[in-house]
Amino acid sequence: MSTENEGAAVPADQSAPSTPSTPPAAPPAPASPPSAPPAQPAQGEQSSAKPVTEPTTEPIPAVREPRTAEPVTAVQEPVTAVQEPATATAAAASGWPPAPPVTPSWGAPVPPVPEAPRKRTGGLVAAVLVAALVAGGVGGGIGYWAASQRDGDSGSSTTVSSGDAPSSFKRDPGTVAAVAGKALPSVVTIQAKSGGTDGEGGTGTGFVYDKEGHIVTNNHVVASAADGGTLSATFSNGKTYDAEVVGRAEGYDVAVLKLKNAPSNLVPLPLGDSDKVAVGDSTIAIGAPFGLSNTVTTGIISAKNRPVASGDGSGGKNSYMSALQTDASINPGNSGGPLLDASGAVIGINSAIQSAGSGFGQSQAGSIGLGFAIPVNQAKNVAEQLIKTGKPVYPVIGAVVNMQDRGEGATIADQGTGGTPSITPNGPAAKAGLKPGDVITAFDDRQIDSGPTLISEIWTHEPGDSVKITYERDGKPATTTVTLGERTGDN
Repeated sequence: MSTENEGAAVPADQSAPSTPSTPPAAPPAPASPPSAPPAQPAQGEQSSAKPVTEPTTEPIPAVREPRTAEPVTAVQEPVTAVQEPATATAAAASGWPPAPPVTPSWGAPVPPVPEAPRKRTGGLVAAVLVAALVAGGVGGGIGYWAASQRDGDSGSSTTVSSGDAPSSFKRDPGTVAAVAGKALPSVVTIQAKSGGTDGEGGTGTGFVYDKEGHIVTNNHVVASAADGGTLSATFSNGKTYDAEVVGRAEGYDVAVLKLKNAPSNLVPLPLGDSDKVAVGDSTIAIGAPFGLSNTVTTGIISAKNRPVASGDGSGGKNSYMSALQTDASINPGNSGGPLLDASGAVIGINSAIQSAGSGFGQSQAGSIGLGFAIPVNQAKNVAEQLIKTGKPVYPVIGAVVNMQDRGEGATIADQGTGGTPSITPNGPAAKAGLKPGDVITAFDDRQIDSGPTLISEIWTHEPGDSVKITYERDGKPATTTVTLGERTGDN
């Protein structure tokens, strides 16, 4: 449907018969004049009207059917409905039949038409309407009208009305919408404010761990409010509750809060098994990126056992994790939120992102598709310990390793901080026969390329676990078994 000619003068229809330059000779007068002049065609009479029965020398041009290509050409001028007064007088003087009517030029005033009995007026009204309205939208409607007149369409519509749509729509249980809809009521947006005069703080995410009102999140989300600050948790229904810190594990980057005056209808999120997660599994992340609460993003598991050392930029100690890597969009504010599998079970706690040019950790840079989550199996052990004692417990090998070098394994330092021994006397490493300068290259059959990688792998275990260690001493490989010890607290 074109509107190219909208607003331009409309030329005369070239298909209308032109006015002859010389009127044709009148035929001999009939033996007896007709008793009455022939009836004039009614205004707007369609081409389907009965033809004139009196003999004529020139056929009266019929009204052409409307065309749908251009609205302005859909209807011809009703040339049979008007005669010039002069032509009518000449016809009366020269005899019957009269000369063909002169077609009025497009846009010229149309002389008045003698009154005649009207059978229908709808055709002329439609013709005037089509000629006057040339907008593209009107053209489409007129085109449909013309087509229906030509094809004998009764005017019935084939458009499916909204009433024909299903009255209700149900999503299958495995869809992202269904999983998110079930999980959102158990996810909270955390507001943390420090106890200082400036009231610094931030926004993070957490999720309901049990019906007693415990909320699991990241340590770096609540660290600013841990000493004299305030914490609040807002649910997806808009209800906000004050909260307090139960315990924090800086090395694991896990913290547990408890709601004050917790509601009685809390629904904990189900916990999955992060050990059974496979690369390519679907993931759903829920959080409050840049303060946008209840945001849902999706992706897959991009990698497993990814060693990550992350920090919150506040100068505190780094945390270490053998992380689940996902390409689900994770940004500042997603921290502490759940990473779900396709069934809606928690498989990790979103904790860190890789930002272009800023390294690991939370920053104001946006997601580039590299997000990292603490495996839920590890987070569960830490959360249970924090709920019981308020303090974290870490497995250790009793040796200080170099945290700077990468690619050659984790090297046991020559000495510890402040000149202390790098290997704890009578500790796990000492009992296993390890010495300063040894380079640990494998831990429980996992390749080790640096100190942070070794710590990440150690913290996937629990105190008392026996682990095989492969190391090099003076360029020669060797193996030993270490029974992990424990350290309580972050100091």
